[in-house]
Amino acid sequence: MREIIRRTVAADERNWQAARRYEFSERVDARRLDGDGRVQTREVKSYEVLLLAGSPYRRLSARDDQPLAAGDEKKEEAKLSRSIAERGKESIGQRALRLATYESRSDWQRDGWRELPDAFDFVMKGRETRDGYVLYVIEATPRKGYRPQSRTAKVFAHLHGKLWIDAEDYRLVKAEVEVVETIAVGLILVRLVKGSRATFEQARVNPQVWLPRRVHVTASARVGLLKVLHIEQEVLYSKGREVPADALVLSRQVTRGGM
Repeated sequence: MREIIRRTVAADERNWQAARRYEFSERVDARRLDGDGRVQTREVKSYEVLLLAGSPYRRLSARDDQPLAAGDEKKEEAKLSRSIAERGKESIGQRALRLATYESRSDWQRDGWRELPDAFDFVMKGRETRDGYVLYVIEATPRKGYRPQSRTAKVFAHLHGKLWIDAEDYRLVKAEVEVVETIAVGLILVRLVKGSRATFEQARVNPQVWLPRRVHVTASARVGLLKVLHIEQEVLYSKGREVPADALVLSRQVTRGGM
């Protein structure tokens, strides 16, 4: 079972390199809930994620599923134009530093993922067929005595998970995670409460590349000694399209399929 997970992690590493050449759009639906699960506030924003000189640029494109007001659209266009100009004037050293900073942010997030095969015990729960593909269904529970090597892997001891993995090429199709013990977050007194859940789904773009399709989070967080925040957030992604990795600015017409 552990070998299946190792293959999945290796496939994801290869996919990560290829997926960086894609731009896409995303719709972020964020809600604040009361203690009974009723919506108190809601904010929906859509973004285009463009590739500018080798790293992403996130541009606000809509609010509440409506085009931006003329003034806001003008501001977004001005910010994009400034970023294009700034990246176009970079020296070789400045560009290398920007790209290295982008890479380092991704690396620390992925360090924990690389520890996944050793940090959990896995149980095969069966197989499912979805969209013509056969998927392994695997449950994951924290491995007793495991000592995490990275800060991102430290949270694994507080999580239970369920994975759906393509039986042919070992790509992760879906993951569900539940917090089973309260998790301290960051340097301030914030704790992610037991019962918080997250779902991640991705889809095949072509035989080589998979991209995110949906992320859904329902969580409660205790801030300080008294205040508890209840949130729900869903992010939907378009199919995306490949663009040259060295392009300075690419087409604004981001593919919107699947939104």
